[in-house]
Amino acid sequence: MHGEFKVPGGKLVVVDLEVVDDRIADFRLAGDFFLEPDDAIHAIDAAINGLPATSDQKTLAAAVRGALPEGAVLLGFQPESVATAIRRALQTATGWDDYEWELVYPGPLDANTHLALDQVLTEEVAAGRRKPTLRFWEWAENAVIIGSFQSVRNEVDPEQAAAEGFHVVRRISGGGAMFVEPGNAITYSIYAPTDLVQGMTFADSYAFLDEWVIQALQSLGVDASYQPLNDITSPSGKIGGAAQKRLGAGGVLHHVTMSYDMDGEKMARVLRIGREKLSDKGIASAAKRVDPLRSQTGLPREDVIQRMIDTFRQQHGMTEGEITPEEYAAAAELVSTKFATDDWLNRVP
Repeated sequence: MHGEFKVPGGKLVVVDLEVVDDRIADFRLAGDFFLEPDDAIHAIDAAINGLPATSDQKTLAAAVRGALPEGAVLLGFQPESVATAIRRALQTATGWDDYEWELVYPGPLDANTHLALDQVLTEEVAAGRRKPTLRFWEWAENAVIIGSFQSVRNEVDPEQAAAEGFHVVRRISGGGAMFVEPGNAITYSIYAPTDLVQGMTFADSYAFLDEWVIQALQSLGVDASYQPLNDITSPSGKIGGAAQKRLGAGGVLHHVTMSYDMDGEKMARVLRIGREKLSDKGIASAAKRVDPLRSQTGLPREDVIQRMIDTFRQQHGMTEGEITPEEYAAAAELVSTKFATDDWLNRVP
């Protein structure tokens, strides 16, 4: 059995193994990573051999970690990376190519409908009624979308938001506020089975789910990279941020908003972006926190999105799809009973 795992921003981890009497046998670790001392690789092999083939991610990673001599140095991978490769070899963990992906790209929608669709489509994928899906958003209104655990009064100036015509809403994922105007942001969501990121650290799963878009941006001449935990950035500044929600039913929602042509001064008027939040960015003003893709690529927004779609399709395969009437109806119900209610918006006042 053979398994591979490319660590996001790191190295390739390769394992080969057999299963004899329900236990791992003849285990061999390889890859283009760096490991010191050299003979630590043999200690890892010995630690994995004999483990039950049903071992979970935590057990496998602990065995690797326990086999390492004091002072061992791992560069480009971690014990969890080896565990993921093992589980792929055993076919208990999945990769991108294990799924048939679908693209949905509907026309402009209001903010609450977008947020409700995120929940509905994640649940549909978890239930097996929808293929894993990539969705791009178009906006029908100005909006500030705060994270699930953010305080409304701490994040938004309500008078300025009203004056500038911004609708304030709350999403189901954590993270920081999203500031969007139609045509100035690029937003997408990935709806996938949790098996795709099973066993990965949250930091690795963020980078793993966005590695394709980093490559798409690099192909456009943007020196893009991932900055843990959840930022897409470049030497010129932050491009966008990701957020994630894992549902108990077995689905993972991962969505990203990137700036295309952001009005940083307007954002600073609407959002209460404090000095504490900016202090770890090494910058002096909110207006400099975003770096529009328009200035870095010189391309129309539609062309940037198309390159992203093309890159995803080339790497993982993808067919055209659509949101069903039943999914729209379920989203509308969620808007009226949850997302558009004061109780939801002010769950953290």
